[in-house]
Amino acid sequence: MYLLDLFYDGAARNAPGVLSFRDSEGRLRKWTFMSASDEATERLRLAALACAGKVFVRRLGPAAGCCRAPGAALRLEVLAVLHNPRDGVESFPPRVRAGAVLAPSGEVRALRAGDGRRAPPGVRLRSVAVSTGNKPWFFVGYGPFHVPRKAADRFDFADPFFRLTRFQSLFRRGAAVTNPVAFLAFLHHKAWGLGRYPAQQALERLARCVGAFLGTDTSGWNGVDFDPTRAWEALAPWERRALTPLLDAARHAFDASPFQPQPFDLPGLVLLDRPDRCVPLTALPRWLALADALFPQLQVAASLGSQARARVPGATEGRTLPLPPERGRPERKPQRPSVPAGTVLLVDVDGTLPNLALMKLSRHFKEQGRPAVLARKDERPAGVEVVFASAVFSAPTSQRRLAALRERYGNALVAGGTGADVSGRLAPEVEALPADFGLYPELGDRALGFLTRGCPYHCPFCLVPQKEGPPRQVSDFDSLLQGRTQLILLDDNLLAHPRADEFLEELVRRELQVNFNQTLDLRLVNPERAAFLRRLRCSNTRFTRPAIHFSLNHAEGLDDLRQRYELFGFRSRDNVEFVCMYGYDTTLEQDVARFRFLRSLPGAYVFVQEYRPLPGGPVPRVPGFFGPDPDPLLRELVSICFAQNMKSMEKYYRWLSRKYAETYGRLNHDLMETIFRYNHRWKKGVYVATLAGTIPKAEALGGGP
Repeated sequence: MYLLDLFYDGAARNAPGVLSFRDSEGRLRKWTFMSASDEATERLRLAALACAGKVFVRRLGPAAGCCRAPGAALRLEVLAVLHNPRDGVESFPPRVRAGAVLAPSGEVRALRAGDGRRAPPGVRLRSVAVSTGNKPWFFVGYGPFHVPRKAADRFDFADPFFRLTRFQSLFRRGAAVTNPVAFLAFLHHKAWGLGRYPAQQALERLARCVGAFLGTDTSGWNGVDFDPTRAWEALAPWERRALTPLLDAARHAFDASPFQPQPFDLPGLVLLDRPDRCVPLTALPRWLALADALFPQLQVAASLGSQARARVPGATEGRTLPLPPERGRPERKPQRPSVPAGTVLLVDVDGTLPNLALMKLSRHFKEQGRPAVLARKDERPAGVEVVFASAVFSAPTSQRRLAALRERYGNALVAGGTGADVSGRLAPEVEALPADFGLYPELGDRALGFLTRGCPYHCPFCLVPQKEGPPRQVSDFDSLLQGRTQLILLDDNLLAHPRADEFLEELVRRELQVNFNQTLDLRLVNPERAAFLRRLRCSNTRFTRPAIHFSLNHAEGLDDLRQRYELFGFRSRDNVEFVCMYGYDTTLEQDVARFRFLRSLPGAYVFVQEYRPLPGGPVPRVPGFFGPDPDPLLRELVSICFAQNMKSMEKYYRWLSRKYAETYGRLNHDLMETIFRYNHRWKKGVYVATLAGTIPKAEALGGGP
């Protein structure tokens, strides 16, 4: 992120105006210097408030209000250049406007479309998010009277308002910044204890730049035997004062660039109020050169006293930073053109697999000589005569898409599928037709369909017995395959059909690759069936690797299931997925028992699936879910690790952590540490704050009032 212009109105010391960070030729200055004054200090603070986002401005409290003129509303707006948080990917649009409004009452809100509008027309308004604003809005700021934190720093992102430490010394005398020794020790551990390449590169650059500034040999900083405490204590007091803000900026840059090989090369903004009070005048030119070399892509705005201002080298003042080129909007994905009159539109609302009902409808209409075309999710072409939409899920996104389709097509729309109408069925003559696999070219050599439907069991959460009844055969292999050699079977419970053994034998005889998409019932496996299934080439849906799928929705009969599992002779390198539903009628103790059991089976791993009731379906019934003492169970749970698919388990951990916070009014730190141990560590504090209600989820994402 770079600032191009800062607009302000209603400030305590500055009349309405603009601070530009560009030179007379429109180039972005790397260094923008201002003569030291109360007005200059306030302008630096205004820039920080405009870039911080409303959540952090609110946390500053009265310190932020000191920049507002009495009885006036302080309006701040910046014209900024954003850089994409993913390295190497250009952001669109690069130029945005953002800011904040501080009302006379002290209330803070994000800039709205009607506020000020000092930026050029056509520039998009952006809010600064809490959870995603780490790198795109990276900036730090330092007043002259900051102090290193005496206590050991934490580097685990547990504090949701940690980013406030990046700039609070601009507003508060004596505000704490990073403990330099703690940061150097942390970086050294990352580099040499864990062998992390970014940390090694960061230490190497720090050693080189600090050594050039001090004129001493610091090559030992990036070595196995580096002692941060001894190295820091060997520095003169003025050298420590001069290095403290730069090491704090280095810490925050490292935090903000978890995937950057060179973490100090990120674009961003540094606001410095009177750095000449921390750096001797004679050392100031070298200190400026150190900052340039350490952070070559950071933009700096600084206020300096007159004597210090005179010592700034001309080469420093003349440095500029590259800006992304002005460009228009990227071309939108071309919309599907209007289709010929009489066309039947088939809309796949939300499926992850090709929709079988739509393929049968396609066959039906094409046999009548009527053209049928497929649209997916949000596609809504014009010129169609009738629309058939199929929704598999009842999630809010599916319902929004169905509502948009109803608004566009009105009475021409027929909506079906479990997510739209549980009782709806295709007409018998359509249901009997073979599928039109040409509707989904990506299927390739894969066939998809039902050999049988129905299930004899009456699990209270399941709609299959109500919708399909007992097991019955609805197709044959030739109709299903249509010459293909890979088959995705959607059967509800194939092994419950009386002819299941014949079907398995036929699958083996035809040497098919099979995906049992809705899982197999391990309770119905016997030695003969296990032998057939081991001879089958069971695969995932893309047929890229061997896999077999079972379900385990309860913790009863585990000893019997173990004996049946052992019939297969699975080994640790096999891929045996168990789909485990949670959130309906199992307790935490039962869930842990299931996961403990599966971890003991060679080759087994878990795919967890939250119960989401369909409209009118049974509601979850788990009174006393956690039991009298859940913490030992949770500690055991996070110790159960599978060889693969642990990202799926993370969904369960997050569900548990939210349920735990709602039940007990506190956080479970075992869950917190596990969720963020390896992935997205920098989002931990924000997640904790949303659980605790400190930050509403809408505000964490940049929305809200």
